[in-house]
This record gives sequence, structure tokens and C-alpha cells, in this order.
Amino acid sequence: MNLLFSNDRRGTFPDSWYAATANPIDRFDALRGETRADVCVVGGGYTGLSAALHLAEAGFDVALVEAHRVGFGASGRNGGQLGSAQRMGQEELERLVGDEDAAKLWTLAEEAKALVKDLIARHDIDCDLKPGIAVLGFSDAERRELHAHAGHLAERYGYDQADLLDEEAGHAICPSPAYKGGVLDRGAAHLHPLNFALGLARAAVKAGVRIFEDTHVHHIEERQPALVRTDRGRIRAGHVILACNGYLGGLNRQVAARVMPINNFIAATEPLGDAVTQVLARDVAVADTKFVVNYFRLSRDGRLLFGGGESYGYRFPRDIAAKVRKPMTEIFPHLRDVRIDHAWGGTLAITMRRMPYLARVAPNILSASGYSGHGVGTATHAGKLMALAIQGQAEGFDTMARFPSLPFPGGPALRSPLLVLAMTWYALRDRLGV
Repeated sequence: MNLLFSNDRRGTFPDSWYAATANPIDRFDALRGETRADVCVVGGGYTGLSAALHLAEAGFDVALVEAHRVGFGASGRNGGQLGSAQRMGQEELERLVGDEDAAKLWTLAEEAKALVKDLIARHDIDCDLKPGIAVLGFSDAERRELHAHAGHLAERYGYDQADLLDEEAGHAICPSPAYKGGVLDRGAAHLHPLNFALGLARAAVKAGVRIFEDTHVHHIEERQPALVRTDRGRIRAGHVILACNGYLGGLNRQVAARVMPINNFIAATEPLGDAVTQVLARDVAVADTKFVVNYFRLSRDGRLLFGGGESYGYRFPRDIAAKVRKPMTEIFPHLRDVRIDHAWGGTLAITMRRMPYLARVAPNILSASGYSGHGVGTATHAGKLMALAIQGQAEGFDTMARFPSLPFPGGPALRSPLLVLAMTWYALRDRLGV
């Protein structure tokens, strides 16, 4: 079974609040017959659109193929949080790869944030970009840990955008009694993720990219030029970029061994009206310290957009609203009976160490995926890094590719059951407050 077609109607965005409020874009034709390109990009999310845009701006002839619609996957369904740093904590990176490479990874992460903001400004992308993400903990110990991490970033990297929140200051932002304070990152931001993706697509087309939607790639012949075979055509290209994330399927075994798809879910409540301040008193996004993270923010029309809960395997649960309502009411018990107007799932991809996997899988084929819930900035930046690598400027790409990535134990057949066991343990720890 292919995740591309497991939970959605082909070529149709899910019933999400994002799709309901998207800035419309005309459908692109499917590829039929044969064409040639300097670069073929497989996947129309942040990674692929960014790579295509940057390559076209550098003068390359780029063809981008997407099995559904641009922004169809995680890029158009996620929590919309543009976070700081890498997904793995900076202190852990220092222990794992040493101070020099950890510093390079910090710089790349800051570049990722800046890149998203610059693209939005430069291409006039209407996606409700707003500053601020609060990271909140459930105990005094977690608050102290968050404060210590912010202090480390300030001392080691000069990052001065994090405000320390005691319990009272945390409640002044998010009044949920579940939280005991944390950190407000003013340098982070949040946005409408689908409108950001569609804005990148418009910019790419303006730069000369040829986009083909409803075009499913089923095989890539690794040769020079590479041959990308689709359901109704094929592309010969000097270079190929794999930008498939959780929808890679069997296109490349090396990537599939290290990048695993999982599903996450979001619900949009009815507009909360004046009661919105009982959820968030400031228009910032929130993420918490659970292993299976709760994340939420307000929509521009005063709804709570709440993300929580994961599943493994191909199928989404039948009642997504019920799955999200459970963690939502743990944080906001007074919303137990609130109406949910939209509930949707999305497939992202994780790696063993929760760091993206960038690799040159053949002399002329690059891949980037596995953003582990940190993809708004990281995926957009990875696309640019691959575009630069094709131009011979591979320093940033090579820094990311050097990160020691591990294959999932058991291979594709066993990785899901093993992950479920691990995630069950972490969920139990969350419930026990360990």
C-alpha cells in the first residue's frame, strides 16, 4: 500500500481549516509523454518548491512533479510553527558531533528561519506570519530545564530572543493550569502553512519552474542523465532531487531505511469569540514538553488550532476529531464540549535521532527528508541547500549530510511495531510525569 493514496482522494486537499482558507491556485497539468530538464524535483512540498525556486533563479531548467497538488502533504497540513535551532537539542548535538559541527548546525538552523521570513517578504506571500513560540513545561523541573537550555543558547551562541517565563508569566500567555512556565522564543514564528507552500509555488512558476501535478513517480533509473518514470510520462534530467519526506515509498532504499513515515493530527475548533483569552492571551504559538508534543495556536478568525496524537501505519483513525479532543481537553478541560469544525491528519517523517536525513544517494541524485516535526524552516532550507550543492556550493549540504544517521532497526517490516513499542513507553512516561 502507498501512503500517497491511503487516506486522501487523489489530487484533493484534505478537509482542513488550511484548505478552507487557502489562497486559490490554478491546478497544474499532469505530465504526459517525455520531457527533459536540467533538474527534476520529485515532490511539491517545502523542500521541492524551495529547491526548484532557487535552482530556477540560478538559471536551471527545472521540472517539478507532484503526485497530488503542491502543498498536499505535510507542508500544507502541519502546525505552522517556524521554530529555532535543530530538532535535536543543541547540548546533545555538541556531545554527539562536537562543538565545531554543532555550531555549524546552529548557524544553519538560524539561516532556515531567516530564509522563510525572507522568502515571504521577497515574494509577498500572504500566509499570516506572526512572531513568537512559547515552549511550556508541566513541572518545576521541566521549567528549570527549559530555562537552562535558553541560558546555554545565550551564553554559547549569543541567542537573546528567549524570554524566561515563570509559572505566572506562562499563565499570562496560556492560562492552562497544566503548565508551569517555560520560555517564549520571540525569534521563532508561526504561519498558515498551506498558503506558504502555495506562495512558494507561485514564486517558482514565476521564476520559470515547470510544475506537473497529478504525476506519480514510480521508478527512477540511476544513470546519467537520470530517467524519472511517472504513471503517464517520463523525464530525463541531469540531476534529480528527492523531496518526498513521508511519501517516498520505495523510490530509494537507502533513504527508506532511515526515514520513517508517521501520522499526526490537528483539529480546528469553532470560533471562540471573547473566550479566546481563556486559551491564549497573546497571539503566539505554543508547544509543550511531552514526547508526543501538543502544539497549538490561534487562527486568524479566533479558532484554536490544536495538534496532538500520532499513529503508525498506513491508515488514519476513523474519528480524527475524537483523537485530538483527548489531548486538547487535558490541556483545556473547559473545551470538552466545544464544536470541532475541521479535523485532519497528515503524514510526516521522522528519523532515529530526530534530525533530517540529507544524502547524495547517487552521483546525480540528492535527497532531503525526515524533518521530525520541525520542517517549516528546515525543509525549506534543505531545498536551498540541495540547489546550492547542484551548483557546486555544497558546504551547507555536506554539514547536514555528515550528521551520523542511523537506520531503523528491523527494516521496513519491523520498524513500525518496534516504534509503536517505544512510543507506548514514552506516552506512559508522559502520563506518569517521569
